[in-house]
Formats: sequence, structure tokens, C-alpha cells
Amino acid sequence: MYIPSHFAADPDAVRDLLENPGAANLVTATAQGLLATLLPFVYDPEAGEHGALLGHVARNNDQWRLPALGESLAIIQRSDAYISPNWYPTKAEHGRVVPTWNYTTAHAYGRLVIHDDPAWVEYLVRRLTTQHEAAWERPWAVDDAPARFIAGQLRAIVGVELVITRVEAKRKLSQNRSAADIDGVIAGLRARGDLESAADVERARQDAARRG
Repeated sequence: MYIPSHFAADPDAVRDLLENPGAANLVTATAQGLLATLLPFVYDPEAGEHGALLGHVARNNDQWRLPALGESLAIIQRSDAYISPNWYPTKAEHGRVVPTWNYTTAHAYGRLVIHDDPAWVEYLVRRLTTQHEAAWERPWAVDDAPARFIAGQLRAIVGVELVITRVEAKRKLSQNRSAADIDGVIAGLRARGDLESAADVERARQDAARRG
């Protein structure tokens, strides 16, 4: 990934991406070509030197059956947004502005381990469920469903673990613009209803200020 220095994610931002990945695209190179699947993951910081991303695929998905050649890749992405030049006050000053796209992403590379093991898969499903249901007043739990039904669902999936060897991460959130232009970007995103992207830009500005 091309990462100019002013868009490089610091270690705290990288860890935040890994701990709150939502879903990520798992990409593997195989003898039959590239394969990719969008999967929810949880991060296990204790696995290996850099931690691991844990997820599952459908048993009928060939990606787990075909051996990965070399490193595998998980592409994690947060909110992304089109940025209009009309939001920059500098447009009125000199007009030398163009559209761009804001985003936060991480590429986690590593060794893919397959877990065709009901106990491991059940552990992973419970952990995923706990992570994503935690914000609800009455969170759903795996045990809310009939045990026989859950057993059948677990047989239909296979666990995957990406043991991370390296991470490249980028936060392209208008850090290269003036303070006035950043204000304009935040205001424009909020006016468009994209509050998550606006909050990302504001956090990036605050982080830059703390680093001095």
C-alpha cells in the first residue's frame, strides 16, 4: 500500500482498526488464482507476535479448501467518503483544488490457519456474537437458539485464523489540508449526514494535535 508519511496510521490507530474490524476482505492466492471473501473477524492479540484475526467461512466456500500460496491478506476498512472541493475555503482563494476520497484502512498480512473443528468454531461464533451484541440493551446469545439448530449451523461453517506477520495501515482524513479546509470538510460531511466520516476527520485532527 502507498502510504505518504502524513497519512500513516500510528500504533494506537492500527490497534483500534484490528480490535474493531467489523468485517474484512480475506484474500488468498491459490493454484486456481486469487480468492476473496468478506468476513466478520475478531482480533486475538495473544496469538503470535502481532496477534491474529479469527473468523469463519461457509463449508461450501472453496477458499478454505484450497491451500494459500505464501502470505494471505485481510483488508480492513472503516468509513470512506467523497470529499468535494466546494467544501474548501481555499477554493475561493485560488481554485487549485480537486476532489478526493477520505478513508481509513489496514492491510493485515499473515499465515492462514484452517480450523475444521466444531469446538474452535463454536468458541469463535460465541466470541463474535458477544462482540457485536454488546451494545444492545438485551443482547442475543447463542444459547437463545435451540442447541440442535446451533449444532447444525456450526457444521456448515469452518474456522479461519490469519496469524498476522505485518500490518500496513493508512488514515487519509484530510490531514494535508489547512485548518480552514478541514473545518469545511467536517461541515460538509455533517451536512450530507455522514457523521461517521466527519467524526473520523475530527479524530485525526485531534490525534495530530496531540502528537504536536
